[in-house]
Order: sequence, then C-alpha cells, then structure tokens
Amino acid sequence: MKVLLLGADGFIGRHVAFFLRGQGVEVIACARCVSRLEQMGFATLRADLGDPQTHDPAFWRSRLAGGVHVVNCAGLLTGPETAFRTVHICAPKAVLAARDGGHLVHISAVGIDHADTPFAQWRREGEARLTGQSNVTVLRPGLVLGETSYGGSSALRAFAALPFLRPVVGTGTQPFNPVHASDLATVIFECLSTPPGFGPYDIGGPETLSQSQLGAMYRRWLGLRAVPELCLPSPVARVLGRLGDWLALGPISSTAVAQLDAGVLADPTDLLQAISKRPRSATAFIAARPAGTQDLWHARLYLLKPLTRLVLAVMWLGSGVVGLMAPMMAVIATVPSLPAAIAMPLARSGGVVDPAIGVALLTNWQPKATAIAQFLVVAGYTLGLSILSPGLWLDPIGGMLKNLPVLALLLIHLALVDER
Repeated sequence: MKVLLLGADGFIGRHVAFFLRGQGVEVIACARCVSRLEQMGFATLRADLGDPQTHDPAFWRSRLAGGVHVVNCAGLLTGPETAFRTVHICAPKAVLAARDGGHLVHISAVGIDHADTPFAQWRREGEARLTGQSNVTVLRPGLVLGETSYGGSSALRAFAALPFLRPVVGTGTQPFNPVHASDLATVIFECLSTPPGFGPYDIGGPETLSQSQLGAMYRRWLGLRAVPELCLPSPVARVLGRLGDWLALGPISSTAVAQLDAGVLADPTDLLQAISKRPRSATAFIAARPAGTQDLWHARLYLLKPLTRLVLAVMWLGSGVVGLMAPMMAVIATVPSLPAAIAMPLARSGGVVDPAIGVALLTNWQPKATAIAQFLVVAGYTLGLSILSPGLWLDPIGGMLKNLPVLALLLIHLALVDER
C-alpha cells in the first residue's frame, strides 16, 4: 500500500504517518515544512496548500498515479478566510481530481453541523465538496488526545497544570469521549484496507467524561495535587478566545474555547458496525504511560509561551516610545559617558526599530525571524555600549546587567517559537 498523507506534520498527521509506516505502508509525508519529517525517515513532498500551484490537479497527478491512496489530515483551526478556503477547498479539490483509483480518507470533525465557528463552516464546506464522490470515506473524530497535543487538548493540559486553580470553560459538565491519535490512525488504516463507505462516520472512544473529569484526570497524571476549580462563564471564555485569535495565543483560541464550551461527543455506532478495530477508553490510554517532568514542562509552557511573547512586545513598544520621546538632556543624563553625538542617534534609532519588533511580536509575524532579530538587537546594543561606554556595567541600577537575563529569556522564547 502507498499513501499520500496531507498534513503529515500536524498533531494527528504525525501519529498517522508513524502508524502507517509501522504497518509496512509506503508513506509520502506531505506538508508545508518537511525537514523534520525527512529526518524521521519519511519520503516527503513539500507542498503549501495555500500555494496556487497545489490547486491544479497537475501538481498531484504524478504523485497519485497507480492507485496511490490519500489521507487528508490537513486543516486549520484559525486563520483568515482565504487560508481556510485554500486548505479546506481548493487543494483537496485538486487532489480529488488527480486520483488514479486510490481511496481517500478525509479527516473532518465532530460537531460541525451546528457550530458557527469558521473552522466548522469550512469543514462543512469541505465535506460537501466530497459528497457523491467514489472511493471516499469521511471520518469525524471527536476530541483527539495523544502524547503530544494541539488546540483544545493543549488548552486542557495547560489549564490542568496551573498552580492554584484549574479553570474550566462554562460549567465543566460538557461531555467528551476522547479517542487516542494512534487509535484513530488504526481506524484510518482499516478504512483504507476495507473501505466502509462514504459516511460521514463519527469516531470517538468508549468512555464519556465531563470537561471537569478530564482536567482532573490530566492533573493526576501530571502528579499534581488537586486544586479548586474555576468556572469561566461562557461569555468571558469566548471573549478570551477571540482575544487569543487576535494575538495568536496558541491554545487560547475561539475554536478551542467553542470546543470546550460545547463538549465533543462522537457517536461511533455506525462506524464500529463496519470495522473491527475498537478504540481504547481515555482512562486506559492516559494511564498507559507515566508522565515525565518534560510533560509537566510542556503543559506549563503552553500558557507561558504566549505570555512571554506579550511581555517582550510590551518591552519593545515601551522602549521605542522612550527612545523617540525622551528629550536630549534626559538621554545624555542616562548615559553621561557617551558623547551626545552618539547617544542621541542611538536613542532615536532604537525608537524606530524597537516598536517595529513590538508590533511583529503582537501580530506574531514571522515568529522565528522576529525572535532571532530580538536577540541580535539586544546583543548588539549590549556589545556596542560595552565598547563605547564600559562604565555602564558599573551602573548601580544594573541597566546593562539586566540585559543578561533578557538575553536568556529571548533564547527561551526562540526555543518555544514552533507551534508543533
């Protein structure tokens, strides 16, 4: 069997790639960034589904010749309408037209029929474009959990790891029957081997838990003591979700909040009648592996990561305002060892560069490049001032010394740039 896997570098995609390879399947891992997949030993196809060339069946035809199957795990949780359209409609349409007899398993999501988020709307549209096509199976997973996490599952872990209170969205009674990502991969493999028909088929685990129970289970798994539960009213949570969308706050997004607020309950009855595989319960797969210190770091850093970015943005914006607005005498008094002819241009140039970095951080524009630029600018400031005025290191307020922890924080920020 040979499978072209779209979205192979995502949370679900990686689980599917590794499972299929373990079954002897020849996997072509397709993603926008494939360098890590190449290091993991996969044959790869670099393809940005937002690129117009991927909307032409000719781009895919040679890769799908001879009955190559397709598993489409590509999808967006948040983004502009143009990105949703290209990823959920244009590229899959071209792939569908380029097939040469292979089967297509399309990964959608439970609960999209009545939800009004852009994620749900474009998922519905994507399914509608597949209706009536031959050799297609649509799977709608519920809440997908795994050793890694993304979206709503990341928010669950992050909330569970907070030190004093464990937040839940709404009442916390919303029902979930999670499925493990590797169990989903098993079901996908069976749907390729013995197609059950179009569907769409829900797929979830056999155990139903409330949001509160899931959060408490994750906290116990992390080895943390129980803390009081904080119920975030749904309107407040939705505002936080929209703020998270605007500021690109990772696990805090309108889609993740909507998912937690509504619950995700899949009814796999129809699918289980057509396949032999049976997913495990959430209690079984969470208890199957001990949590390590790295798991706790991961859970806590998920909320510290966007907080770090916002704090750095405030620092750069504030520094820019000071650099532009400070009067000449104040600048000279701050660095008396520097001649005014040097001190003022430095202050004014910082007043231009620093706000630009701050805006880039707020909008999450080119995160890796922005992180590197921050480090180089601070390191440049520090080295340049050390050469021009070494006496600044003896400042009793410690202005230059404070650059050292800032540089360390910037390295941590750079290490956390990748979302997946």
